[in-house]
Amino acid sequence: MQSFVIEGGRPLSGTVRAAGNKNAALPILAATVLASGNVALSNVPRIRDVETMIELLRDIGAEVEWTGGNDVRVDARGVEKTDLDPELCRQIRASFLLAGPLLARFGRVSVPPPGGDVIGRRRLDTHVHAFSALGADFHLDGVYELTADNLRGTRMYLDEASVMGTENAIMAAVLAEGETVLGHAASEPHIQDLCRFLVSLGARIQGIGSNVLHIQGVGGLDGGEHRIGPDHIEVASFVGLAAATGGDVLVEGVEPDDLISIVPAFRKLGIEMDVQDSTVRVPSGQNLWIEDDLGGQVPKIESGIWPAFPADLTSIAVTVATQARGTILIFEKMFESRLFFVDKLVSMGARIILCDPHRVVVTGPAQLYGERLESPDIRAGMAMVLAALCAEGTSTIGNIGQIDRGYERIDERLRGLGASIERADL
Repeated sequence: MQSFVIEGGRPLSGTVRAAGNKNAALPILAATVLASGNVALSNVPRIRDVETMIELLRDIGAEVEWTGGNDVRVDARGVEKTDLDPELCRQIRASFLLAGPLLARFGRVSVPPPGGDVIGRRRLDTHVHAFSALGADFHLDGVYELTADNLRGTRMYLDEASVMGTENAIMAAVLAEGETVLGHAASEPHIQDLCRFLVSLGARIQGIGSNVLHIQGVGGLDGGEHRIGPDHIEVASFVGLAAATGGDVLVEGVEPDDLISIVPAFRKLGIEMDVQDSTVRVPSGQNLWIEDDLGGQVPKIESGIWPAFPADLTSIAVTVATQARGTILIFEKMFESRLFFVDKLVSMGARIILCDPHRVVVTGPAQLYGERLESPDIRAGMAMVLAALCAEGTSTIGNIGQIDRGYERIDERLRGLGASIERADL
């Protein structure tokens, strides 16, 4: 098993380009099953989760090949299999994203329980309810079995603004007969990107970026080309890395609209950044000072559905807060196990109180010290990398396969910014 060995205490500096959005690439790859011709995708992040999705596509009969460093061509016309491979499904939660496209195209699909990060209960009810509203029959006996003679458009209100549930509902509805009005839809940047991709193939979707989508079913989708948008979670991760280490970093390939909830939240931690048309610069010499609420009250950063602060960034926010002067409450509303990684930061010297599964109080700045750590999930793993880069001494982070699932060549790219980080078989 590989580990990262990190020597802390070096400010990061230089220029880095944002990778393609992992959470857009996965549903877009799944949606290629709906296309009647070749699909060429660019800016696809070359990470483990994407490789697994590609293996799932190949297993059901699609022709998929990397045509460049971050370019993928998919021809799904040969897809015939609707029973997904259990072992591949266990590797990523996004395997369930193939349910909607296969159901829409073939009228049946069998999906084993998906894997993914263990960050609390991650229900699939929203997906199943959406498929049922479109006319599918559902049976659960170890695997999720869905069948439909004919999907029909309808008015539906999702029981929660689930990102993947919204994506599956959209992909099933684009080929359904008639109009679907999808209420309480999630609207994150990656969902918007999926919608734009489907529209480029001939789908008819209105309301992109809002919480109510109007989808007019069409008889089929064509092939086409699409560029995956930048990963705003990765952009924010680099911002946090630069600010916490006292560095000067320019992130290129940025979509400023994707940072609308991130900039004000990071400002509460004292982070100043210069956002331009396609770049974000974090200048050196920042004074990380937590901004109190009016009346000197303890401030709060809380996650929520878009456009609230992304839950995927709470781990980064917690770690940056350990290096900022003051006290802040961070409230992770969505997943009841995501914050359990903070015990690892405490072992490094952080001053954190875990109030309950959803809330932590952080007081800084704290001197962190190198430690041996294990990455429990993608985002906590990146937060540990950030902590190790701030720490005095050497840290070893195990189980880095979790980090590789979501961040492309992160060790190489950090070395390009001056970090001391090596990949080792430990």
